[in-house]
Amino acid sequence: MKDEKENGFFSWLGSKIKKNKEKIEKKNDCVSSHTSANKDKKYIDANKKINIKQNIFTEKQDITDVKIEQISDNYDNLDKIQNKKINFFIRLKKSLKKTKKFLGEGLANIFLSKKVDDILFKELEEKMLLADIGINTTNQIISNLIQDTNRQDLKNSEKVYALLKKNMYGILKKVEKPLQISNNMPFIILVVGVNGTGKTTTVAKLAQKYKLEGKSVFLAAADTFRAAGIEQLQTLGKLNNIPVISQRSGSDPAALVFDAVQSAKSKKIDVLIIDTAGRLHNKLHLIEELKKIVRVIKKIDPLAPHEKILIVDACNGQNTIQQTEIFHRALDLTGIIITKLDGTAKGGVIFALSDQFKIPIRYIGIGEKIQDLGTFNSQEFIKALFN
Repeated sequence: MKDEKENGFFSWLGSKIKKNKEKIEKKNDCVSSHTSANKDKKYIDANKKINIKQNIFTEKQDITDVKIEQISDNYDNLDKIQNKKINFFIRLKKSLKKTKKFLGEGLANIFLSKKVDDILFKELEEKMLLADIGINTTNQIISNLIQDTNRQDLKNSEKVYALLKKNMYGILKKVEKPLQISNNMPFIILVVGVNGTGKTTTVAKLAQKYKLEGKSVFLAAADTFRAAGIEQLQTLGKLNNIPVISQRSGSDPAALVFDAVQSAKSKKIDVLIIDTAGRLHNKLHLIEELKKIVRVIKKIDPLAPHEKILIVDACNGQNTIQQTEIFHRALDLTGIIITKLDGTAKGGVIFALSDQFKIPIRYIGIGEKIQDLGTFNSQEFIKALFN
């Protein structure tokens, strides 16, 4: 009996110990699990923080890369613009070779080791007249130079020569006003001039220039007087992928211009350039036809045409003065483009045009390629001519 009680007691005790052991193990497992979970949580949280920091760093790096890329692009653009200016100046200097030999070097030779007196000014006057600067402008330049020389009591011919260049630069500086394309849509440019000045070719160069600047361009072949003029502009437009509106030869140019303006307006074109027939400036009925074109344009847009440009050929010398006078009286010109400066010794006419009319010189042409049409810069022109 006693043995049975002892066996029952030990059985109960073993069972109790076993249960307590299981509870302890279970508790330890829970603690271990909780600790592990905490460790995992801390590890995950730490990783999150690291990832967040890495993401922030990456975003900052991306932003920095973008900024660096933008700055790099800006510098590249600046370099391209600067190189373009430098390249044009080099070509300008070469293109003015004939004019420079006749005018720049010719004037410089007058001042070499000479006394500042009436004889010097007389020689200077003759040289300037031969360089197609024109009698009125020449007289004004000489008169101003004599006054400045006397007032400053200059005896050194080199200083007088420097003063001459400064005065001539002052004449050109007044007309240095680059063409600004406004937000008017379309911005309408009416191009006029006599036959043979390179008008249609210049229209194509302008169109390509504005297209390269990111503007949408439309051309109107209003030179309906000659079929060759229409075909020439159509060919140039096709080569540069620029749309051209035209009609058959002999049709009314004013009617074509009306259609062109309406079409450009509906298509929200940025720039519309109108090429007109080469007008003989002494044919008044042809000038009246140009006035009619302007009136038709104003019916659609009272502020248009926004630019009325005259194309003149530097090779024509003083004849450009008469052309400018008649066209300006008829149309109130807002700009001038001087072409073919590379093929003449008469580039001095630019001083006469600038002095007498005060019309902004928008561009100058020094060759056949698009890059040979450059924005007029008075300082560069003087430097290319005299240095």
